[in-house]
Amino acid sequence: MNEFDYGFDEIDHSYLDNDDFGTPNSFTTASNFLIAPQASLKLNEEVDQEHAVENIASNEIKADGFCFRMHPAEDQVSFQRALKTMAPKMTDFAKGTTTLAFEFQGGVIVAVDARATMGPFISSNNVRKVIEVNEFILGTMAGGAADCQFWESYVAMQCRLFELRNGERPSVAMASMMLCGIMRQYMGYGLSMGTMFTGSDKSGSSLYYIDNDATRLRGSLFAVGSGGTFAYGVLDTQYRWDLAVDEAVKLGIRAISSATFKDSASGGVVRVYHVTNNGNWVLVHDALNVSEEHYKFEAAKGHRGDGRENQPVKYL
Repeated sequence: MNEFDYGFDEIDHSYLDNDDFGTPNSFTTASNFLIAPQASLKLNEEVDQEHAVENIASNEIKADGFCFRMHPAEDQVSFQRALKTMAPKMTDFAKGTTTLAFEFQGGVIVAVDARATMGPFISSNNVRKVIEVNEFILGTMAGGAADCQFWESYVAMQCRLFELRNGERPSVAMASMMLCGIMRQYMGYGLSMGTMFTGSDKSGSSLYYIDNDATRLRGSLFAVGSGGTFAYGVLDTQYRWDLAVDEAVKLGIRAISSATFKDSASGGVVRVYHVTNNGNWVLVHDALNVSEEHYKFEAAKGHRGDGRENQPVKYL
């Protein structure tokens, strides 16, 4: 076996030419080999009869250099759906984030935190939750990180193809409709997305909200995620249409910092983008520590910042 021989025949990629490739139907009707080709790999070693029962129980498929485990079900889609009923807690992945965007006279401000969580587990505090679709459109990430990143990147590819075919950029409304159409096709397939699409085109800047239920809303102010309620509290108090750019940036930072202090699933750093009215966007702040920003805002009000202000003095 040479360096590039992995022990199985060459994969037939003719299915890529099917008209329904990429749609839900193509995944439900495809053979198990196309969905999981590693399941057909030749075993790297003879089965050890002494551990045969253990290997079958773990459904472990051994191959050159890796090990992949799958549930022994012929229809993986049906199994994953049934799993929600059989073991609801196993598929109930608690997620959290805080993302916001609002329109003002100078364009659109997008501010996000950077914490990735799965229940009580914090996997990272440096996730980039603003996806740069292209040089004039931005998308945010809330819900399943893989779903948001994959499908928004897919929309970026579709936008580029539209530009090559038609010789002009797609509008922000069209790009948001592309994502909404995908969500409509995949309704009921377990996607988890609550994203905002914003950008600047011929008509100026605009802001849209799209989620996995194929909801698409045009709006001027959105806060998405577990910390969105706290962010709304700050935005509703201090938001004005005639904000200057510096004021709008500070408002976005303050809303995210306050939300991360109250929401344990949000945190890390805050990133701020400014979508102009001239067909582009600018990265204003890339990594501001949310804790430092929170205490800075509270100190300006004469508070300690830990939530214990104005409590009665205790005497011995």
